[in-house]
Amino acid sequence: MSAPFPRVIEHTEPDSDHSKISWRNIANPKNLWPDDPSHPAKVAIRTYSLSLSLSLGPVLLPVALTLVNRSSSLETRLGSFRRVLRREVGLTGFPFAITVAVCGGIALKHFWEAVGVRHVTVDKQDSPEVRRQPVVASTFQRRTTVLSLAAQICSRMSNSTPSGSQKAFLSNILSSTIALFLLQRARPSKAGSHRPFTTFGFTLLFFCRATDAIMQHFLSVESARKANLFNTSTNRSNPNKPSADVPMPAKGDSKAKKWHQSTVAWLDAVVFWACSARIMWCFFYQPHRLPPSYVKWISSLANLDKRLLDALRVMRSKEWVYGHSSTHSHLLTSYANDRGYPSSWGDPQVLPACGGTDADVVWKALGVPDRGGVGGLPCELLHSGITTRWGLDNSCLTNVGVRFCLAFIEAMALYLPVHFLPLLFTRPSSILQRHRAIPALLAAIRSATFLSTFLSSYFSAVCLTRTLVLAKLFPWIPHDVWDGPHGCVLAGSLTCGWSILIENTRRRGEMALYVLPRAVKASLPAKWIAGNHAGARLAERIVFVLSLASLLTFAVHEPESLRGLSRWTLAFVMKGPNTAFWKKRKEQIETCNCPQTPISPSSNSISTQGIDHL
Repeated sequence: MSAPFPRVIEHTEPDSDHSKISWRNIANPKNLWPDDPSHPAKVAIRTYSLSLSLSLGPVLLPVALTLVNRSSSLETRLGSFRRVLRREVGLTGFPFAITVAVCGGIALKHFWEAVGVRHVTVDKQDSPEVRRQPVVASTFQRRTTVLSLAAQICSRMSNSTPSGSQKAFLSNILSSTIALFLLQRARPSKAGSHRPFTTFGFTLLFFCRATDAIMQHFLSVESARKANLFNTSTNRSNPNKPSADVPMPAKGDSKAKKWHQSTVAWLDAVVFWACSARIMWCFFYQPHRLPPSYVKWISSLANLDKRLLDALRVMRSKEWVYGHSSTHSHLLTSYANDRGYPSSWGDPQVLPACGGTDADVVWKALGVPDRGGVGGLPCELLHSGITTRWGLDNSCLTNVGVRFCLAFIEAMALYLPVHFLPLLFTRPSSILQRHRAIPALLAAIRSATFLSTFLSSYFSAVCLTRTLVLAKLFPWIPHDVWDGPHGCVLAGSLTCGWSILIENTRRRGEMALYVLPRAVKASLPAKWIAGNHAGARLAERIVFVLSLASLLTFAVHEPESLRGLSRWTLAFVMKGPNTAFWKKRKEQIETCNCPQTPISPSSNSISTQGIDHL
């Protein structure tokens, strides 16, 4: 005979909207399409539709361009189209894998609750009330699924009944694991290759978003603690007032809310600053660590000649040293000729390495004006011809001002559609109303000012370091240091990110989350992200599963901890377009016109093609 089952006490607790759906209701054909927007069937349709649009949109664009390219044969074009369609729509495609992760966790949680897995507890005194409790879990129920075993382990470790969020997290871990293997099975990495994992971009994206959600959770907890402490201390200081006449809790909540908002805003600014510093440094010295599209966009804004960038990289490797000949001297000599200056202005063997009177003699012989007391490459070459039309190539201040104006014009062309299109789509007639058009215009100007300040502050820090201030204060330090990786480039990288303080505090968070995955990838050792590193592959899989499971759990049990694109997307997927959050967001767009501001032309959308390039 089998041993008697231990007595149990059945605990019930309020759960999310998903827990209201029983397993019988899910399996009942009559309820496959209920009115509840959180039903797994509706969640699956929304998830698959959204994932398919994000996946096929950017992928089919090159295929469409190939179809109109007459140089390719018809068979080649059709074959390319079929391969893309088969990869994205199949069982191992991105839409199906994400649908499995989202809806699989919901279905597993419902099944877990349906089989009646509960925590098995024995009262310390073994009271008669406990003995009279009915046995809830049978042998089949306790051993039927892996989830039951996980629940027992979790329960024994915590000595409590698994909460709804714990059940959801464990269920999402299992569904996310299945989704991970589906994605990696679709495009497996070849042995010995040095390409990143096929899911590495998704892992970085999910990790950064999940980390942000966890930080928001802890900040909310700390904010609630501060509000409670303030309210308690205030009520103690007013013992004579009746409790009904003491409105201090609202005052404490207001102070805690302000603390939370200011802390989040400054944390976002610091994260953006640190990420921007790493990204800009890698742009000059290690561009292979950044997505190619991102490098191309920064290059178009910076307006720097490729030969100048190559010269900075050979300076870092000590293959280009002032006062010595170099096999790479042709980089800047040809560049100087193309700019209309003598080739000697770009010859490292002729240029002075340090400042002082010796450098002044060299500049007089070369005909370089207004560079007394410093050495190195003339600023006329570094300014890249931005002010040539006015004959002010030797003016660092003019170079910074012109770059600011040009970047502002380009940024306005980018941000005007971003700020006006939501207003145009929601209420077209209101675009002519002054109280709606002016705030949108001011928001676009503010965003454009941020981007132009980002660019101009970089070049101002470069000129202040190598020409105007530091190089003159310390003329004995060679310009191999000022023009090296720890000189003017580092100073500019550490300066430009603080321009985020110009932007609206509500948009700093999404900007920080946009640059964070790129900065994390640029900071990881190259061997860690190589496809043939077994330890990194295992770590990447664990991070992928835990991050995606955390996001899905936050989306149901604590959606206020999510921000930006992750909150909008998961709110739409889990609850549909009629949720209170989406209605509130629509009202904000119609009244205040506060759209999310990207920092690049492609940052206002998520695409699997862009993620693959991370």
